Amino acid sequence: TLLWETLGKQFVEYEQVAPFLIPEDQQRRLLEFLPLFLKAWEQSAGVIIFPNIQLLASEVSKLLTKEIKRNLNGKPAEEARLALEQLLQPKGEAGDGHLLLKSVYLLSQTDLRTMWNIIGSGLPAALLQCLYLFFTVPLKKASDDGETSEDDDQTQEMLVKIMLNMYKEEQGVEELLAADKLQSLIIATASLWGQCSHSWKVPTGRVLRTISKAQTKNSIVYLQAVDCIKIAVQNLFTLANTLPACDVCEAASIVLCFVKDSYPVSSALLTEFENNDGYQLLLKILLRCEGLQQNGGDPYLDEILDMLTCLTTCGKTELKVSGNIVHPQLPHFDFQQTQSSGMTVKNLQPFQVLQSIFQRSNDQHLCGRILAAIGTIWAWDRVNFFLLEWTLQPINQFTDIIHFKPHPAQVQFFRLVESIVLDLSYVPHEILKKVQYLVKENIVPFCTLTALQCLLSMTQKDLLFSDIFRDSGLLGLLLALLRKEAKILRKSAGMHLPALKEGTEKELNVVMLKMVAALTARSVRNTVVLKDYGMVPYIKIFLDDECYRSATLSILEQLSVINYEEYMSIIIGALCSSTQWELHLKLDLLKSLLRILESPKSHSAFRTCSGFNGLLSLLSDMEGALQDPPSGQWTAVGQDCILELVFYTLQGITAALHLDPVNSNFFQRNGLFEKMAEDLGSLGCFWTEGKSQIPVSLEKKRTFAEFLDTAFCSSEPLPVWLKNCIWILNFLDHMIKGTLHQESYFKKRKQEMEEESKDDQEAPQAQEAHLVTFKRPGNKLPASAYMLWGNPEEKLEMRDCTIVHPGAVCVMVRLLPKLYKEGHAQLSQEIQCALVDHIQSLVKSEKSRQVMCESGLLSTIITSCQDAFCNDSHPLHLPLTRVFEKLASQAVEPHVLR
Repeated sequence: TLLWETLGKQFVEYEQVAPFLIPEDQQRRLLEFLPLFLKAWEQSAGVIIFPNIQLLASEVSKLLTKEIKRNLNGKPAEEARLALEQLLQPKGEAGDGHLLLKSVYLLSQTDLRTMWNIIGSGLPAALLQCLYLFFTVPLKKASDDGETSEDDDQTQEMLVKIMLNMYKEEQGVEELLAADKLQSLIIATASLWGQCSHSWKVPTGRVLRTISKAQTKNSIVYLQAVDCIKIAVQNLFTLANTLPACDVCEAASIVLCFVKDSYPVSSALLTEFENNDGYQLLLKILLRCEGLQQNGGDPYLDEILDMLTCLTTCGKTELKVSGNIVHPQLPHFDFQQTQSSGMTVKNLQPFQVLQSIFQRSNDQHLCGRILAAIGTIWAWDRVNFFLLEWTLQPINQFTDIIHFKPHPAQVQFFRLVESIVLDLSYVPHEILKKVQYLVKENIVPFCTLTALQCLLSMTQKDLLFSDIFRDSGLLGLLLALLRKEAKILRKSAGMHLPALKEGTEKELNVVMLKMVAALTARSVRNTVVLKDYGMVPYIKIFLDDECYRSATLSILEQLSVINYEEYMSIIIGALCSSTQWELHLKLDLLKSLLRILESPKSHSAFRTCSGFNGLLSLLSDMEGALQDPPSGQWTAVGQDCILELVFYTLQGITAALHLDPVNSNFFQRNGLFEKMAEDLGSLGCFWTEGKSQIPVSLEKKRTFAEFLDTAFCSSEPLPVWLKNCIWILNFLDHMIKGTLHQESYFKKRKQEMEEESKDDQEAPQAQEAHLVTFKRPGNKLPASAYMLWGNPEEKLEMRDCTIVHPGAVCVMVRLLPKLYKEGHAQLSQEIQCALVDHIQSLVKSEKSRQVMCESGLLSTIITSCQDAFCNDSHPLHLPLTRVFEKLASQAVEPHVLR
């Protein structure tokens, strides 16, 4: 602060004596003052505390302007250029010029009033003249090695920064009009770009772009009066034939900036540009830019494309077009209510340049940028789509040639087409016909695939497209193509397909199936078309390939709407014919079956198509699958997957029995519960040796609910075989209550929840949803991940539930003696006792005992648990007897007890 106060006093003294000094002494006193000013600035970290800063700025700027003019006066260009360099370098003329330049540089960064004083000194015109010389007259030493010194770089940076600060103000641009260097410099960039000073190209572009943004009415009149844009365009035509494309882009972007930036003030420069073939120039330049992006990209190319896009809105009058809206249209589309935001297309000429480039170029970057530009124009105002499509028809025309374009451009184009429907809610019928023709011709498989994916997205948006694409013949076309592919698949079964079939063409088949699935979804008419085409035998061929399966099942599920028997015949047949190891196929088929069984109307078809026997055969095929340790080919199959298949199989049976007395009677009468018990008992986790169990005394006795809790949420280890048994018993428990078929009871989680906080947050939701997750045996599960049964104690012990399927209790009883494993006698006996107690809890009420008695549970206990029932010393004897007594009290017919 003290230093600034001292400087302030010295400058006041200078002000007082300056009027009485000769110019040379004034200059000397000012130059002596400036080093102290710079030193104070450096020591105060760039903070200037100087009351007379505007006057100082004015004095220093005038002196710098005077020195520049003195060094330039009457000298040829090269000599003047050298003199300027010597003046502004740190060692030039005792460093006075550099001292002045650095001082102005610092002062130009203070405040606006100080900047106005600098502008009023005449410095703007002087520095632009310097810039013209630096740009147009390259020094020989610079041209020899193409490098500049550190001092040169610092001087250049200060010069450019001062000019940027001055020329961003309209007042600074107005000061340039007294001289002729502005139009000279613009024309020089358009004519001398290949011969100019390389190190001054970028700075010159920065300065001219800043001037362009601050154009005034006077500056535009000035440029127009000297035919600046006209001459620049003519010169650029010459450059376009000689210079590399990237250099021409850089020069042209500067000229185009003046055209675009001037339009909000006056349309004069744009008119001059258009009247002198400016758009033809840009088309010529841009078509030479193919491949530029492969060499690192070109920002000036992107800048030209952006400015062309902006010029589409530069016009005096709104375009008036009236198109013929082809129906049908989406319900919420109303063209009359399409409001304009003001950013509408008023100038078609720049858009025609963009359109011509896309039609004539196969460059990935160029095509992509033009499609992005079209998307931008649509985003400005939704009316723009209609203005362009009803005049120049860009999208309509692009569809004819899109298969020639690079793959990324094809993807981008069809996203644009898709947005017409998804964002504008408009159905472009003519465009869709051409897209459909692309699919039919299939000239380029990748293009066909992308086009079909576009149509698929539209179809999934609204049911209207199911009718449109049926009436247009697309559905029939897809069915014919799928028939052909199905025949190929049938002939090549077991053979290795060519690589192409595994790539794009396979993806195309997937999308065709998805498209047919989307067209038949909720459309009985389209499903009938599929059936009438005789496609059902061909569609089911695609079930074997996992890539095709999801869409194929969707199609077959739609078929069930008109013919449950045909659907059931296909699915049950596929389940029965699948090999023992095709577990994923079986799972997918079962999940599909469950979706259809939600409709009670499907239950009869399930029964008549041998659905119960088919599902039980799946259990038979898994004999020994849950052995511990696994043996044979089952070692390659995770036990999680096996348990999941068991779950879905039992879920399917439960769904088919749900609220269906005919199916329930059929299942019971044909002894299928006994068959189920036999098949479950042979899975490998239950004891099948047939040896007598040796009773042991139990040290502790847990309930069935506690076993469930231990198996799935406690860290206490349980043998793998026992965990698997508990899973199956848990499934049966829900089957007894008639809830196993409800899909919300099962949710497969792909990621474990490891954080305890997450468990706490999701636990309440899990209580409601009863989720199940199959995990590798031995891993502790989060509490929220497995709660199929909700609160175990409440659900299994305290509440007397309604028995919906009593036959499942008989299955439990038949599995009871098989809950045993050598070497685990005590644990085996403990789980057996827990299960008997649980069965006893199921028959607490008179109604449940009556139901169980009629289902034959009495005879099941005697025949399945004879050793325990008839042996007084057996630990299960007493609980089994209690169950028997409870049931016997309900037996009204004597022969039952006998």
